[in-house]
Amino acid sequence: MTILQRGLTRRRFGAGLVSLVPAMAVASQAMSETNVKTIDTHAHVFHRGLKLAPGRRYAPDYDAPLALYLEQLDRNGMSNGVLVQPSFLGTDNSYLVECLKETAGRLRGIAVVDPAVSADELRALDRVGIVGIRLNLVGQPLPDLTAAEWKTLLAEVKAMGWQVEIQRNASDLAVLAPQLLDHGVAVVLDHYALPDPKLGVADPGFQSVLKLGATRNVWVKISAPYRNGAAGETFAKEAYPLLRNAYGLDRLLWGSDWPHTQFEASQSYAKNRQFLDALIADPGERAQMLASPRPLFCF
Repeated sequence: MTILQRGLTRRRFGAGLVSLVPAMAVASQAMSETNVKTIDTHAHVFHRGLKLAPGRRYAPDYDAPLALYLEQLDRNGMSNGVLVQPSFLGTDNSYLVECLKETAGRLRGIAVVDPAVSADELRALDRVGIVGIRLNLVGQPLPDLTAAEWKTLLAEVKAMGWQVEIQRNASDLAVLAPQLLDHGVAVVLDHYALPDPKLGVADPGFQSVLKLGATRNVWVKISAPYRNGAAGETFAKEAYPLLRNAYGLDRLLWGSDWPHTQFEASQSYAKNRQFLDALIADPGERAQMLASPRPLFCF
């Protein structure tokens, strides 16, 4: 029995996912504005039967299975998606791998691995559609990238053409990203680079992140504005033109952040897709940005 055939509970977890009401107007608009790929670069799938990682900061009490995510893509006019390993599942990427196999190339994955992972394990992940590793460093100590195991891991990541995705506040990203670039890997920064919510675009860390656009080897996800404080949407509207000018449309990535963990009651896929339409009002510019992840994620 496949993942799509399993009867995983589709419990309505808060007001956000009540929006399974069809968003056909959004889908029609999205598909009419471009015939090329429209890629959601940040989503998570999981269910309550999975083994949770020790030391986790959070774990959801609902299911967000593959079939439900695919419905979100279809309802919102998205051709492809990227599944990011949730932090509460640790380095057990087995469900992520299973989902990638099930969808036969429609999705790609970003894994979480132990720094001492073997080259054979990484290549096995590569074969099923994993295209990078994630460092979710929120609430975690910063890694010592000069350590031997990190040097070895990053050399393997570079050799396979993978990316390193980081979730961390902007002030630390301004230090970490250049260190990763020194290893020759592509770097992706989550959620507008998470500046200090009180400072927004004036955060010195965010200003330093803007300068990284000149490297042409850093990408920024314009995703989950709500993770940047209560005024997150206002911040996003201020940040977007700055990021566009610093990075160019081909280095910006949109992600739904579905199922919006810890923000389920106020968020939905359709709401975030509609916010993107308001943020980037020009259909051609929006279409270019939605298609830009294709080479980075090997679609």
